[in-house]
Amino acid sequence: MPTGQGQVVPPEDATDEPTGYVAFAQNYPFANNIMIATAKTAAADLLAQTVIAGTPLDAVDWQRSLLFCLFGATYLGGFQYLYQVQIFKRLFDVDAFTSQPWAQKFRDGPGLRALAAQTALDLAVLTAIYLPTFYVFKAGVFSGSADPSVWLGTGLQSYQTNFAKDEFDLVRVWLPADLVCFSVPLYLRLPVRHVVSFVWPVTLALALTLALTLTLTLTLTLTLTLTLTR
Repeated sequence: MPTGQGQVVPPEDATDEPTGYVAFAQNYPFANNIMIATAKTAAADLLAQTVIAGTPLDAVDWQRSLLFCLFGATYLGGFQYLYQVQIFKRLFDVDAFTSQPWAQKFRDGPGLRALAAQTALDLAVLTAIYLPTFYVFKAGVFSGSADPSVWLGTGLQSYQTNFAKDEFDLVRVWLPADLVCFSVPLYLRLPVRHVVSFVWPVTLALALTLALTLTLTLTLTLTLTLTLTR
């Protein structure tokens, strides 16, 4: 505001503007999501190779890691952003619900119904799109064949064989995780989700049954930390 000396004093709340990572996440949500999805998927595969499988670092299959990076960038980064942010924003009033304090969220009937609908839609997408895509991609990496028809056939067969167990794991992990992810501010929706999905490929591949407790703890921690720094 102008003063008697002709100077301009910034508004009192100017210092409340987010800075650092929070500002970047708010201003460039798509780029932020692509970077996190790519790095997270690469790190998860490196963890699976070196820690779980016991592969020495000098024997890591970097071509496999590159393929997982591409999967992370395109599906987890691009496709998830398209439907969980862009499409869900058109279908539901997500900004009104997610911007409220937690105490008000629990009293917002329409917002809670929208939260339940988003969770149900996401579980359907995970079941009908993500799981078969994951298995087809995995067949492309591990089948040893350059024929896409082999990837498709092998991947869909694995999808059908493992469907009951995968669906059980999907519901017990992503049902509670989605309730958190779809409740935080919109710019944190996918970063928080990536905390959970960091161990999800490992869970699918190696049946790490302790993943749920760890990932939900990390999700809540990251949510609180980033929300408090807004």
